[in-house]
Amino acid sequence: MFQGDIEHMQHNVEQPPPTSAGGGAQESVITVGQEEQPQLERKKRKLASKFPLVDISRNMLLAYQSLGVVYGDLSTSPLYVYKSIFVGKLQDYQTPETIFGAFSLIFWTITLIPLIKYVLIVLSADDNGEGGTFALYSLLCRHAKFSLLSNQQAADEELSAYKYGFAGQSTSCSALKRFLEKHKKSRAVLLIIVLLGACMVIGDGILTPAMSVISAISGIKAAAEHLSHGEVLVLSCLILVGLFALQHSGTHRVGFLFAPIVIIWLISIFGIGLYNVIIWNPKIVHALSPYYIIKFFRETRKHGWFSLGGVLLSVAGTEAMFADLGHFTSCSMRYMGQAAFLSKNLASIPDSFYNSIPDSVYWPVFVIATLASIVASQSIITATFSIVKQLNALGCFPRVKIVHTSKHVKGQIYIPEINWILMILTLSVAVGFQDTILMGNAYGLACMTSMFITTFLTTLVMIFVWQRNIVLATCFLLFFWFIEGVYLSSAFTKVPQGGWVSLVLAFVFLAVMFVWQYGTRKKYNFDLHNKVPLKWLLGMGPSLGIVRVPGIGLVYSELATGVPAIFSHFLTNLPAFHSVLVFLCVKSVPVPYVSPEERFLIGRICPRPYRMYRCIVRYGYKDIQRDDGDFEDLLIQSIAEFIQMEAVEPQLSSSESPSLDGRMAVISKKNVQSTSTLIVSEDFGMRDSIQSSKSLTLQSLRSAYAEENPQIRRRRVRFQLPENPGMDPAVKAELEDLIRAKEAGVAYIMGHSYVKARRSSSFLKKFAIDIGYSFLRKNCRGPSVVLNIPQISLIEVGMIYHV
Repeated sequence: MFQGDIEHMQHNVEQPPPTSAGGGAQESVITVGQEEQPQLERKKRKLASKFPLVDISRNMLLAYQSLGVVYGDLSTSPLYVYKSIFVGKLQDYQTPETIFGAFSLIFWTITLIPLIKYVLIVLSADDNGEGGTFALYSLLCRHAKFSLLSNQQAADEELSAYKYGFAGQSTSCSALKRFLEKHKKSRAVLLIIVLLGACMVIGDGILTPAMSVISAISGIKAAAEHLSHGEVLVLSCLILVGLFALQHSGTHRVGFLFAPIVIIWLISIFGIGLYNVIIWNPKIVHALSPYYIIKFFRETRKHGWFSLGGVLLSVAGTEAMFADLGHFTSCSMRYMGQAAFLSKNLASIPDSFYNSIPDSVYWPVFVIATLASIVASQSIITATFSIVKQLNALGCFPRVKIVHTSKHVKGQIYIPEINWILMILTLSVAVGFQDTILMGNAYGLACMTSMFITTFLTTLVMIFVWQRNIVLATCFLLFFWFIEGVYLSSAFTKVPQGGWVSLVLAFVFLAVMFVWQYGTRKKYNFDLHNKVPLKWLLGMGPSLGIVRVPGIGLVYSELATGVPAIFSHFLTNLPAFHSVLVFLCVKSVPVPYVSPEERFLIGRICPRPYRMYRCIVRYGYKDIQRDDGDFEDLLIQSIAEFIQMEAVEPQLSSSESPSLDGRMAVISKKNVQSTSTLIVSEDFGMRDSIQSSKSLTLQSLRSAYAEENPQIRRRRVRFQLPENPGMDPAVKAELEDLIRAKEAGVAYIMGHSYVKARRSSSFLKKFAIDIGYSFLRKNCRGPSVVLNIPQISLIEVGMIYHV
């Protein structure tokens, strides 16, 4: 029954959206209410020009917060960098010349990677203000057919946030673009590379807090020698638990709490560095010359190469700064001072930072250093939240609870499950290693792998988005890959000495992401190729062969076109169905945010007497799906607006065949609220809703539910038709049916699916689907919870998918 009309419906099969330059048929979408947007944008710009202090104060506020969350990690590396460099065989080369060479390496590493690469280039490759490897990937997918993500439509290209970069396409990159688009394996490799980069940043979120706390505790132990090893371990665990327990307060509160500490810390280390340069060795300024790097490697040879893993810790936090762009709108003196001190005090290398502090300010700086080292882990924790949110929205991570912690700034989130998983793993690393050298080896490998992948993705952005010359982009790639490749090769030599932790963590998280994305894609493909033929529905007539009772049925589906196979399962298992059916698809698109004016796509399925509609609700990968209580009312108003508009715009209902899906229209929320087809009246409470139900059982259930959940007693909206003698009788009848159905109640209908691998599948596929994907689905949040569906109105029907 499901395969009989596939050829007839091929135009309905969803494909990855063609690029603006790639040509191809575009999906026909009518935009309603968008003519106001240019005027609105002009008003905003005019208002901003009148009140520039508003933008200035907001940017100053974000910059202040960024000191606490982002730059805490970047500024605390002096606590352990020199100690991590001079380990192993390099302990035999502790001379003033090698100290100068180590400082020169640190200075030029900071100059080339955080300053030139990230600040001047990579931070410009943000996706409408969002950073991270997945933000770069979504940016690429909007300019070429690289995406393996399901549910994408050509209509998504009409979103205002979708347009980015140049509209044209240079001939120099067209061959490379065609190659990547043609070969699915190359696109799969690209997705795996992106997921690997995300896994490494998540690994940083585990290693950095443990490393920072151990550094702080080492200072405490040096000041209080009477503390035993067990007491120090308990104290470190308590600090970690307190840090993660603080995350629910939100980034903006954490930033306000930590920013003063980091500001005092930055002033302190600058002053101490300047003091040491003047007092101990002013000639350290000569080490700014790269000549000392050559002398360093000439003397230390391969042992100097091994020590690069410690040098790269000086740029710790750089990748977190890029991934944290959604939290905040877009430093060598400290190392110079330590190098000046160490050149005259070689025996102090193991505890270089604390030994370089003058005795008169030791205790104040010790307290600030201890607090700042704890602050350092905050940047990578917030970066981990950002990346998991992006992965979750685009179908590459199991469903989790996402809490928006700020009403005023988008992108500031908290994820409870991830927070506690990070805490448990961080405690395990802290208890297992108890040594910053081993943790630094693991951290260095994860950090440099993330940077290596970011360089590759930025090169693709330069070619396909910025339309730069492919030779120039290749020079950028080779130059930074050479530098980062040297560091990465050194980091891989430390795999037996702790580096293996990064590889294990990356493998575990990559396996989770890949299995979830693979199972989700297989389930979606099953729905896509087993859609219910519309000819079959038309043959059953407007009643669909069953009793149509008053009410609205919202049938959730991942399909943006066609009728899912599970709908026939509903018809065969339910004795009656609602008089108005809305096939609802809630999907994410590869843009950070979707404007509320562009969120709803409304269309019709089958002819008008069937009273069947389609609604596509679009969210960006950084949008938060709020349970604000007015979704049902806004949906009804949008459908009513579509019905009225369809009568005056024949191109919406015109089609070569009445059996096919009608065209869809973007219904602007602003237009619905300002020029609604329906008259809206409001009251509060649930009494009328309870009494309006004809079923005594349902009345008692709703009454009990209302008593147990008083917080759900929200405003109740009633709709009425305005007096309009000129209204088309068919349109009036359809709107009256819609209002009566809304008054009767809304039911949410969802399939409770079980995904199984076919018997003929390989062992690896059976393991991934039957064990891995099944385990993840059972232990993540259900779709009804994520979509904020009221449980009292939810109907679920089970179905097995053999993929």
